[in-house]
Amino acid sequence: METTKKYQRDGLTVLWNPRKCTHAGICVKTLPKVYNPKAKPWITPENASLEALKSQINACPSGALSYKETVNEAK
Repeated sequence: METTKKYQRDGLTVLWNPRKCTHAGICVKTLPKVYNPKAKPWITPENASLEALKSQINACPSGALSYKETVNEAK
């Protein structure tokens, strides 16, 4: 069974499938304020714009990173 980790911010949920990850490091090099393998959690999507996150995730060579857009609910 595959485990997908979810990291949420307003408007977007970043999904990471560790079994698919080839550790190419493109995410860390592109957005080091978001992806820090030494931190817990290692993905902090609030540290980049939605556009930057989507662009970086679309460039993930292994497909381990993906996203789904979320609708902000009224409080």
